Amino acid sequence: MHVKWNAYWRLMRFDRPIGILLLLWPTLWALWIAGDGSPSAKNILIFCTGVVLMRAAGCIMNDVADRDFDPHVERTRGRPLASGELSVREALLAFFTLMLLAFGLVLLTNLLTIKLAFAGALLASTYPFFKRWTHLPQVVLGIAFGWGIPMAFAAETGHVAAAAWLILLINVTWSVIYDTLYAMVDREDDISIGLKSTAILFGKHDLLILRLLKILMVALLVLLGLQLQFSWPWFAGVAVAAGLFVRQQYSVRNRDREACFKAFLNNNGVGAVIWAGLLLTYVVR
Repeated sequence: MHVKWNAYWRLMRFDRPIGILLLLWPTLWALWIAGDGSPSAKNILIFCTGVVLMRAAGCIMNDVADRDFDPHVERTRGRPLASGELSVREALLAFFTLMLLAFGLVLLTNLLTIKLAFAGALLASTYPFFKRWTHLPQVVLGIAFGWGIPMAFAAETGHVAAAAWLILLINVTWSVIYDTLYAMVDREDDISIGLKSTAILFGKHDLLILRLLKILMVALLVLLGLQLQFSWPWFAGVAVAAGLFVRQQYSVRNRDREACFKAFLNNNGVGAVIWAGLLLTYVVR
């Protein structure tokens, strides 16, 4: 029984919380902006718990989708479905349980948020399959990971403001950045088994495109700050995030797998400093 619970734990990636954090940061940005610096405690609890549940559900569906490919990739061959520790039926049961729990949380909000949740559920269920059809699964991941942004605005204000869509665009750009770094770790394995990714699509131009995407994200963050008339802490946070991006680019200059993975993990710091800048913006206003 201990082994089985451990397998479920790893299936939901609770042993690797980086995905929860990368999903949590933009959700918190949205909640605080929608709540003008004071979002309701109820919505904070709902969305933070929802992030954990939906990320876990997404990881399960990813492993279900990749169960025939993961045994051939060095980094993923030890996953519970790839190794046979859990069956597809057990994984799907866990997935639907998590989705029901997440939907139960959404029922505590309002009608618009509930409607948006159906689109979020569709994204969570389907995005892992896009790597078979397109070299841009990271874009779909960004939308799926960022769908909590319009939902947060809907829950806090009853409508989805234009700022929500700009934040979603920022998150999609960021997701392409960090998930391309992640995909660079598996690029050779993915090519050999026929999977697609932005790392494969960008090819020898990967570092240049990553640099341009990081410049775009910083520009969009500055634009958001200007539109919302934020004060200096926001822009200071964005500047520190830009510095982290520069450090990432330098560290992956040789495309070393370990360096690419560490640069991927470093994006937790990017999300955190932007969050810190946002908090201070509301403190000093």
